[in-house]
Amino acid sequence: MGLLDRLLDLVRKRETAGLTADTPGLEIVAEAFDPAVADSAVLAGSPAWVSTAPAVLRHHLLLPADRVEEAASILAQDGYELREPRPEGERTRVLAVRVQVLDALHCAQERSRMAGLAQRLGGDAPGWDAQQPEPTA
Repeated sequence: MGLLDRLLDLVRKRETAGLTADTPGLEIVAEAFDPAVADSAVLAGSPAWVSTAPAVLRHHLLLPADRVEEAASILAQDGYELREPRPEGERTRVLAVRVQVLDALHCAQERSRMAGLAQRLGGDAPGWDAQQPEPTA
């Protein structure tokens, strides 16, 4: 691991403030499954989303079963983990999960990236959702 990789890991850890995909009490605060609706509109229309807090970003992917490991390897380079594989015929539905602070630009970039990756692997990327911890009273 090079110096740049270590610095990026430190920045990511600071941004995510200990949140993980396994943190109890996560709830969906935004979801985008309609390609005609901009990610900025999705986030702006999500009253439960806290723009300054980290979130678990989950891209839903439908991939050929024999390409899931390849996708996992590619996505791991950017801190994504593939989770919850569910066979659907010859394809497998998976979640590409990463913790980050969400903003419209990065959501749109990652959505486009996931669509491109899925297409190259013979699959589809129907959309994404984001989870944040339930607010404490």
